[in-house]
Amino acid sequence: MTPADALSMATLVSLVLLGLALLISAIRIFIGPTLGDRVLALDLMTVVAMGFVGAIAIRTGLMLYLDIAIALALLGFLATVALARYILSRGSTSEGDGR
Repeated sequence: MTPADALSMATLVSLVLLGLALLISAIRIFIGPTLGDRVLALDLMTVVAMGFVGAIAIRTGLMLYLDIAIALALLGFLATVALARYILSRGSTSEGDGR
């Protein structure tokens, strides 16, 4: 087995496992019992998607995909912060503190 074959097999296995992780996190988003579970699953999905894009970059040899992964990381961070602020504001109004 040549190093190129080993790399191809390793990236194929990683893509399959990352695809399975994406599926599991999507299930958690749909059936999550609380909003916090859904936000955490969405954050997990962005991290797994970054790994997926990184594995594709290694498999194809195009490092342009790494720029996409960086943009996805920024988008995931902003989405997590926005959803956390939403949960925080929703929690303060439900306590009845007069806001």
